Amino acid sequence: MDESVTTISALLQEFGTRLNELEEKQRLLKDRLLLIGNNLIYTKEDFEKKDLEFRKKIGELNSELNSIKQLNKRMIYELENFARKEEFSILERQFKIFQPLEFVRINDLKKILSQEFNKLKNEKI
Repeated sequence: MDESVTTISALLQEFGTRLNELEEKQRLLKDRLLLIGNNLIYTKEDFEKKDLEFRKKIGELNSELNSIKQLNKRMIYELENFARKEEFSILERQFKIFQPLEFVRINDLKKILSQEFNKLKNEKI
């Protein structure tokens, strides 16, 4: 009976050792699973945060793009009101023909003529 008790105690001891090893493996797997879960949660939160930032930036870019489009439309509308280069050159030529600052007033002309007439008289004398 001694042999059977020692055999049973050896089997129980081996069973206890294996049970401890399995419990240790289970604890390690549980720790790994918790770590993976924490990493997954952190990664999900990080992606959500970045997604929110990207959505905000996309919204800002869309509003900037719309304002640029409106500005372009206003510029195109205003460009229609400006004179073209050819039109401006025609106006410039007409202005040069009619330079009002070079017109002489009648009194100035009389004064210049009398001065010249007096010079001619003085030269003859």
